[in-house]
Amino acid sequence: MSEKQRSVALVAHDNKKQELVAWAKENQSLFETLGIYATGTTGKLIEKGLNRSVNKLLSGPLGGDQQIGAKIAEGHIDLLIFFWDPLEPQPHDPDIKALLRIAALYNIPVACNRASADYMIQSPLLHGEYRPAKPDFSIYTQRITPAG
Repeated sequence: MSEKQRSVALVAHDNKKQELVAWAKENQSLFETLGIYATGTTGKLIEKGLNRSVNKLLSGPLGGDQQIGAKIAEGHIDLLIFFWDPLEPQPHDPDIKALLRIAALYNIPVACNRASADYMIQSPLLHGEYRPAKPDFSIYTQRITPAG
C-alpha cells in the first residue's frame, strides 16, 4: 500500500499574503512532495510564487475558509498554515473560528505565524511516516435521540 501524499492548506489575510508567499518561496523545496490547497487570491499568489499547481478554492469571505474546513473533515489536509492578521478585524470572523475549530476537532496542526510555520514545515513528522491519532466520534455518532 503506497503512502498518501500529504497536503497543506495555505490561508492568509490580506495584510499577510505577501509574507506567506515569501515564506513559501523560502521553503519551496519542502513543498515539492506536498499537495497544496489555498483560498482565493492566496492560491493564485502561491501558485505564481512557487511556479506550481495549487488546488485553489473560493476566497475566504466567500466560503473558502469553509471549503478548507470541509477538506480537513474529509481527510485531505494534514496541516493548516494560516497567517492571520491579529491587528485587523475580519468581517468573516465566524468562518475563521469555524475553520480553526474543525482543525482542532480533527487533530490537524495549525501554524498561525511564520515561526510556528517554520517549525511545522520542517518537521520530520510532516515528511515522514508519522500518522496523527484520528479522533473517535463514536460517542456522538451513536447517540440515540428521542423522537420529537
